[in-house]
Order: sequence, then structure tokens, then C-alpha cells
Amino acid sequence: MKLIRLLTLALAALTLALPAAAQQGDGPLRIEITEGVIEPLPFAIPTFEAENEAAQEWAQRITQVVADDLTGTGLFRQIPRDAFIENVTEFSPNVQYANWKAINAQALITGAVSVTPDGQLNVKFRLFDVFSERPLGDGLQFGGTTNSWRRIAHKVADAVYSRITGESGYFDSRVVFVSERGPKNDRLKRLAVMDYDGANLQYLTDGADLVLAPRFSPDGERVLYTSYETGFPQIYELNVGTVTRTPLPVPAEAMSFAPRYAPDGRTIIFSLAQGGNTDIYRLRPGAGQPERLTTAPSIETAPSFSPDGSQIVFESDRSGTPQLYVMPASGGEAQRISFGPGRYGTPVWSPRGDLIAFTKQNAGRFHIGVMRTDGSEERLLTASFLDEGPTWAPNGRVLMFTRETAGAAGEPALYSVDISGRNLRRVPTDGAASDPAWSPLLP
Repeated sequence: MKLIRLLTLALAALTLALPAAAQQGDGPLRIEITEGVIEPLPFAIPTFEAENEAAQEWAQRITQVVADDLTGTGLFRQIPRDAFIENVTEFSPNVQYANWKAINAQALITGAVSVTPDGQLNVKFRLFDVFSERPLGDGLQFGGTTNSWRRIAHKVADAVYSRITGESGYFDSRVVFVSERGPKNDRLKRLAVMDYDGANLQYLTDGADLVLAPRFSPDGERVLYTSYETGFPQIYELNVGTVTRTPLPVPAEAMSFAPRYAPDGRTIIFSLAQGGNTDIYRLRPGAGQPERLTTAPSIETAPSFSPDGSQIVFESDRSGTPQLYVMPASGGEAQRISFGPGRYGTPVWSPRGDLIAFTKQNAGRFHIGVMRTDGSEERLLTASFLDEGPTWAPNGRVLMFTRETAGAAGEPALYSVDISGRNLRRVPTDGAASDPAWSPLLP
């Protein structure tokens, strides 16, 4: 059992409460989730030791990114360094736990950074449970070039997050989205990709054509998106590394949109509108023609695979208003899973397989919500003038989405929220942004 453990987040208001033994310091620190408000876990992170002169700047930068990653979750609170009783000046397992208990630190992170003459960056760290006075697992080391210093910092933060919470991390990941510029009625829209926290921005298209709804492949190397280059919606696949693209092989007279990859990365599902009807199709590029999966005389769109590839959740207005349905991945009978008041859309299956996120419009407000895969335990996490298009973090515990403000000067921005409805935060972007899609963890 981990010495510090955060149980899986539930679809209810949460709190973190220390058991009496842990508070008294006579047993391993554990975190128990009950109802109420989460109290972030206080942690101390001295600036990582620079083991040579060339590492001074990198040590400070990496320490700051690790701290920002953890505090950004809302589950952790960084103790200011001016509150420290002692300064950690060397990377040593000899920790004076009493000094950290005195400032109420429950976890301590120490690290060291070195840079070789050929520009290789090495980062090692240790994590300590202050209350039980012992390390949490063995120390770890990550390496790479100095150009990859942010990725290394995210990997350290992921490892700390995982050891404390028992969940996999999500910091070493990227987000593809639509970057927007200009007035509301004449916006330049470009595909862009960035780190999950807004750093390392790269544009993938030049803005010459309207682009919508980018979606990462399971390996994070390709992106599907919809472009109006030909005057009507058509799906393209873009290689993120080479920034080359190819159109999806669909009938030239048809409109194609709302694409997503299957978990195997080789099959694509999407909506195709032709002959006055919109249905869901699947296609394995290079292996034949698109296969039609729905045949209702209604609009079927926004399909998303379950993580095991056996089912598809999608949006349909076959009942008179847009609702959510689940069907086998091969097509066939679909079961409606949304029954609350209002209109439901843009469903996306959690990578853990336990939840489906969606957009809901009801009583003049938009919401991002989650429900169980059978439609039970619906929970609305946000409410605003316009919230839409959720996308899951790789660990299935955080959602990112688009929020747009009202009025002629209103513009979209990216926000994130965890599945308890806590920690609503704006994601930093260079200007207006919409249509986010989270990548898997990077290799």
C-alpha cells in the first residue's frame, strides 16, 4: 500500500481528511476521501540542487514547473520556501523530518540537476512522506537534451502525482486545438498544438481555410480534423511531426465531419452527410470503402469509441431532440442513455471506460457533464453562457473544454475542470482558442 494515497475521485463533492494516526505522526500518511470540500495536500519542494554550474538555470526552471503542475491540479498546496526551517543544499536521503513537520509539510520533494558538456540534461528526484518519516519508493532519474527540459519536469511531476494519488499522471501530454484571431464574424482559425499547460505552441495550419474539431490519434502522432478548403466540410489527417496532410477517402459529393480514431489507431469513425441524411460511418484507410453504421432518418453525429473498441457513443435527434446513444462498434441497435431535461451532444468516452462526458443545453445555459456509461449518475460540472466540446486528460480524471463569452466582443477560451466539478481553471493560450483535444501521455 502506498504511504500517501488519494483514492479515486468520485462523482460527488469530495474532501481530503487525515486519519488521526497520520495527524499525530505515529503511522503512515494516508488521505481519505469523504464528502465536503477538498483540502489540498501541503508539500515542500526546495529548489533542485544544481550539480554543476551549467545546471543552475535548468534546476530553477524544472523545480518551478514541477510545483506548478502539482498545484494546478487543486489537490496540492505548495508551502512557500521562505517558510522553510532548513535549506536543502545537497541531494541526500538524510531528511530532518522534524523541520518539515514543523511547517506542516506532508510531502517533501527533493531533486538534483546536472548538464553534461554535450548538452544532456539529467534530473533525479526523491519523494518523502514526512509524517511516517520514510521515502515514498525509490528515487527516479530522467534524462534528455536541454531542449526537452519541460518534458522532463512534467515526467517528474507525473511520477510524484502517481505515487501520492495512486492515479496515473497527465502532465507529459499535449493538446491540439483551434487558435482564433480577429473579429467574431470573421475569425482566422488555425490548428495549433501545445503542451497541456499552454507552453511550446506550434501552428499546424496557416489559417487560409476554416478548420474545426481536431482529434489526436492514440499514438499522438496524427490528427484528424475538418476543413472547409473545398467549400464544404471534409476530413483530413495530418502528421504532427511532418505537418503533412491527406484527405479522408470519402465520396467527393458528400460532407464529412466529426471524426475520431478507434483505440487501434487504424480505424476512423465519422459522420457523412449525403442524400439529405447524416449517418455514422467507419473506415480503415487503404482497406476499402466507408462502412455505414447507422441507418435512421435522423442526424447521427459526434461518435466516440469505448476504450476497448467494442462500443460507440454518439449523438442523435431520432427522439425529436439531440440525445446520447450507445451501439456496438459494428453498428446495430442503439440504446438511448440520456434522459434528463435539455439537449445532449458531443459525447466522449473516458479513457478509463467508466464515464462519458458530454455537452448539455438546458434552460438557456450550457454545461459540461459526465454520466456512467449506462446513463446513470449524471453530474453537471460547469454552467455558463456557452460551454461545449469536452476532451479527457489521459488519466480520465480531468476534462478540458471550450467556454465562450457572450456579446459581440465575446470569444472562446479553453478551460479545465476535474470530474468532481472542482478546480475550474482557464488554460493559458495565445489569444482565443476552441475545440481542444488531449493527447495520450507522450512516450
